[in-house]
Amino acid sequence: MTVDAYERLRANGFALAGGLGDLQRRACVYHHLYADSGQRNVFPLIAAHGALWASGYFKQGMLAGRLLSLPYLFWSARRRAMLAALDDFADQFRAINRRVCAESYALYHYTRDLGATDFIVGLIGAEFATLLCECHAARRLDKPFGAEQRAALFAAFFHWEQENIVAPAVLAAYAGFHWAAIKRLALRPRVRFAYFGAGYSLPFADFSSQQERTQRGLQAYQRAEAVGLAQVEQALAHYRLMPAAFHANPRAYFRTLALAA
Repeated sequence: MTVDAYERLRANGFALAGGLGDLQRRACVYHHLYADSGQRNVFPLIAAHGALWASGYFKQGMLAGRLLSLPYLFWSARRRAMLAALDDFADQFRAINRRVCAESYALYHYTRDLGATDFIVGLIGAEFATLLCECHAARRLDKPFGAEQRAALFAAFFHWEQENIVAPAVLAAYAGFHWAAIKRLALRPRVRFAYFGAGYSLPFADFSSQQERTQRGLQAYQRAEAVGLAQVEQALAHYRLMPAAFHANPRAYFRTLALAA
């Protein structure tokens, strides 16, 4: 029964996450997970920023590809193949984001409704399952979930999704992409989430490195706590990508999304 329950939630998570390009939709789902926890589960809030930032980054990458392919303007078949490969490369990262969103939804709602069953402990480990259940208990009892607990839950969530979803898919994406100039750019993004503030960014030397992604992810979380989570949540508006209805009433907007999924 518990396996079936998880698979149903996972299927619902994928339906809510939308298609590969629906990054704004996924930001709404991520925000729902943060809000439903009573602002205790910070991983999805940071992930919402990641999805919205990535939307602009993908557009910049495609523009760079069109510019760097101009020498092949009169070799149309070659240029089309290069741009198609770039689009496929970007889609692999969109697919990673989609799966992380769906699994995050399933893990959160499963542990909220069914607790730390043997099945979920086997899937995510006892420590992560316990932290999620402690988060749910704090929400139900309206008790504080302190900074140390939030940090531990974020780290557990981040490490699990990196190890089980992101790392193998990222390595496969880079291994299969052979446009050297674009690949160099893609390995060295400079992440600037809207809540970071002026003069703060997270530059990568090698985005394919799980160790570096983990380091930068934890730094993004630490920056969020330093800025203040209320300000981090408000900063979702700074991307100017989410519908006005979301900003007016995020809970109602998510309900509408869920009913249509």
